[in-house]
Amino acid sequence: MDNCTSQHIILGNDYLNIYGIDINNHKDRYFTIGENRRNKFSFSNMCKQISIVSSKKDTYKEEFVANKLVEAQINPYLSTKMRHELIDVLYTYTNAFASDNEPLGAMKVHEVDITLKIDRPYPPVLRRPAYPASHRAIEALEKHIQEVIQLGVLRNVGHNEEVEVTTPAIIA
Repeated sequence: MDNCTSQHIILGNDYLNIYGIDINNHKDRYFTIGENRRNKFSFSNMCKQISIVSSKKDTYKEEFVANKLVEAQINPYLSTKMRHELIDVLYTYTNAFASDNEPLGAMKVHEVDITLKIDRPYPPVLRRPAYPASHRAIEALEKHIQEVIQLGVLRNVGHNEEVEVTTPAIIA
């Protein structure tokens, strides 16, 4: 526990009994939870994860790591400096990722011009004939299309509406 921010871990007997935590003080410090004694959790791995942000006193960043990155698995082979840089980038550009409040969908902030690099005549890959889909696949497609339409990623195009490029029609 040399690399931990704290040299002590205090657990009450009630937590030890409720969760079945056994702390073993062997050469490799580890603990087990519950009846499954085969899954051993190392204190050193936990301390490394805790110490990622311990040198920074930014409470918002600590909250970000504790709440948003709790399920993230950062490569254990990264150096401490690389871990700090990665967390700094993730924290700085938090709004670039989908969240519960801002799911992936249409961008409402500004318009984006997309220049296509494929000119007519289109290559054979894009000129494939339609093929029939199974009933299950059709239902899944319709459900997915409705979801992306609700998100604003796709929209219906009228038959007499002039657009440069459209996606292939899906005929069920």
